[in-house]
Amino acid sequence: MKDLKNYIEENKERFLNELFELIRIPSISAKSEHKEDMVKAANQLKKSLLEAGVDKAEVMPTKGNPVVYAEKTIDPNAPTVIVYGHYDVMPAEPFELWKSPPFEPEIRDGKIWARGADDDKGQSFMHIKAFEYLVKTKQLPCNVKFMIEGEEEVGSPNLGPWCEENKELLKGDIILVSDTGMIAPDIPSITTGLRGLSYWQVEVTGPNRDLHSGLFGGAVANPINVLCKMIAQMQDEKGKITIPGFYDDVMEVSAEERELLGRAPFNLEEYKAAIDIAEVCGEEGYTTSERTGIRPSFDVCGIWGGYQGEGAKTVLPSKAFAKVSTRLVPNQDNEKIAILFKKHFESIAPKSVKVVVTPLHGGQGYVCPIDLPAYKAAEKAYTQVFGKRPVPVRSGGSIPIISTFEEILGIKSVLMGFGLESDAIHSPNENFPVFNFLKGIETIPYFYKYFAEIMKK
Repeated sequence: MKDLKNYIEENKERFLNELFELIRIPSISAKSEHKEDMVKAANQLKKSLLEAGVDKAEVMPTKGNPVVYAEKTIDPNAPTVIVYGHYDVMPAEPFELWKSPPFEPEIRDGKIWARGADDDKGQSFMHIKAFEYLVKTKQLPCNVKFMIEGEEEVGSPNLGPWCEENKELLKGDIILVSDTGMIAPDIPSITTGLRGLSYWQVEVTGPNRDLHSGLFGGAVANPINVLCKMIAQMQDEKGKITIPGFYDDVMEVSAEERELLGRAPFNLEEYKAAIDIAEVCGEEGYTTSERTGIRPSFDVCGIWGGYQGEGAKTVLPSKAFAKVSTRLVPNQDNEKIAILFKKHFESIAPKSVKVVVTPLHGGQGYVCPIDLPAYKAAEKAYTQVFGKRPVPVRSGGSIPIISTFEEILGIKSVLMGFGLESDAIHSPNENFPVFNFLKGIETIPYFYKYFAEIMKK
């Protein structure tokens, strides 16, 4: 790659400033009051793509937030890479835990601190700048299409239908994604598996109004107490999920593959220290890496009810709520799990309360074969830049739309992530090392080079 490092060095300040313009837009898909910000962010991306050298770029409407689509064709007979990313971000609360305002990016200690710095504005922007380099230096070896959505953080409810409507537009050979991570700054890795997801809100109702806890406490079921007991029943003492039929479709990973996955560097003491816990927990018989990579999980993501203001209010609340999710492994169907959870959760409710289970979103898991041409190209790209072969890993996270791409478009995805566990995505003080941002821009052009070469053979 001619003058790649020089190009990055000469333009890195501009790259960062342009990324910061995008980050400053609070494109929070979960909050309706940010609808205008979603459109503003989409248009900002369109501008960046046009400046980078695409033939055309559009902000295309959906029933929700728009999709930014762009393309560059060098030869109709050349391979086509579709770059996927998302411009929506998670809510930033609780604001008081941020060391700097979440939508005012700062560089401290060699890191970009802001909501979206990593997930996924920073990682998506790497692709735009890598593409810019290839176009400006006339080294782009294949056709490129960009598909950057605004609803990933709420389950991509409208991207599937959009893909159905635009199958002709989205013809390609591979989908390239940077929305995952690597093991360490000096240990590159390629994510070969993602867990699926099912997510619900549950509502437990007891009496028809809030009651005086002295006059009614002990005689009327407290919905918060009941909800806590019901949630506690969802896992047994060995960490297994108790929903009947939950494990029916779980594919057990072979001893050989578990041994291969176990080769990925992992320091348990550093892991515990990084998040300030005394010990780990989870399903009996599996390592920490296996619990987050090849096994399903159940978690309460939020719980509330009753009085939460300052001081005391002796109240027996009428209602209690929780948001709960299960991470699923490949071969588990999220829609089937959604039905099983609803049936089970309602069945264990006592007659003293009424329970409503509302599905919010979900998606299937995904596995990328390591003999895929695009995987081989990614492997060579990382090796070229980092000087060592990347480690294949299975991620505990979910990108629900990835399996949808394969189902609707018939195209596999390769997951070239550059984030780190310490980037605190979805949390206060999200960050992204400048080193990783620039290394991503350096690595991606090699993916195009090697992918084009492999596809010609």
